[in-house]
Amino acid sequence: MTERIMALAGVFQATELVRQAANHGTWSGYSADTCLESLLAIEADSVEEIFGDANKLRLGAETLVSVLQGDRRYMESLGYAVSIMQLESNFRKKKQMQAHIGAELLTIADMNDIDDGSEIHEIKDLQAKEIAALYTQTISTLSPRIVVNGRPQHLQVDRTVHWIRTLLFASLRSAVLWRQLGGGRFSLMFGRKKMLEEAQTLLP
Repeated sequence: MTERIMALAGVFQATELVRQAANHGTWSGYSADTCLESLLAIEADSVEEIFGDANKLRLGAETLVSVLQGDRRYMESLGYAVSIMQLESNFRKKKQMQAHIGAELLTIADMNDIDDGSEIHEIKDLQAKEIAALYTQTISTLSPRIVVNGRPQHLQVDRTVHWIRTLLFASLRSAVLWRQLGGGRFSLMFGRKKMLEEAQTLLP
């Protein structure tokens, strides 16, 4: 259950960051880096290898707890998460697309080894740009196509758009993991109290 909740927190961390980026043009870099790294952890053997320690999912856990408690301030993040869960169902059937994405993400992950004097944040921005292009070629062709609402002045900034697509991709990766760990609609609908208790354990 703890691993499953970490995966679900990963979904909500990414969707809350999408909301922040689209509405404010800024987002938590620390939390976004966790999402990016989880997406690139293709060959990880455990949930801990994908996300690191639970503290890196603090934003996702806080958002998940708030949603489960009925806090309407996070309705937008919840809406994106619901769409991601629906998208995951269709993505699961696209084996060829999955293989192509996996190979491309491994190549993008190798950019971490570039030693050309670039700052870490510059490499992450470049990775986000490549992931955004991959998202456009693949995930955005599936239904439901996720429409991000926000302020036009932020949604016209290339870097912001790249990170929004990267975060949606990372949310989908977490949704796939959630499903692999036994998560599903019934646990979302009927296991609410237990999930809330588990999510609260992720918070210090």
